[in-house]
Amino acid sequence: MRALSASLVVACLALPSLVHASSLRCENKLVSEGASTDDALIKCGEPMSKRTRTEYVSDRYRQRSPTEERTVEVGTTSTVEEWTYNFGPHRLMQVAIFRDGRLVDVRSGSYGTELPEKTNR
Repeated sequence: MRALSASLVVACLALPSLVHASSLRCENKLVSEGASTDDALIKCGEPMSKRTRTEYVSDRYRQRSPTEERTVEVGTTSTVEEWTYNFGPHRLMQVAIFRDGRLVDVRSGSYGTELPEKTNR
């Protein structure tokens, strides 16, 4: 019974980290799913790299009239941006994925590289 209770406590403690699976954490700031690219720039700064591509997305639906039924396909384009953030060698790099300017996913990469030292001017 104690083992079950301990497992339940551990599972409940893990839930908050699952809730924000598509969030980007930059120091003490959080960029959540649906946030704009501007919000990410304000909270996290410029990423190490940016990749942009255009995807063609099509939807099919059935259109019915009293005499016939037909399938209609409607196509649109979507701009996808992948921003890679390097938080140093002790943290995993984060890839923020934006679709049409809104955060839709965050994926972890490999460990980051040594960050250049900031110079005072």
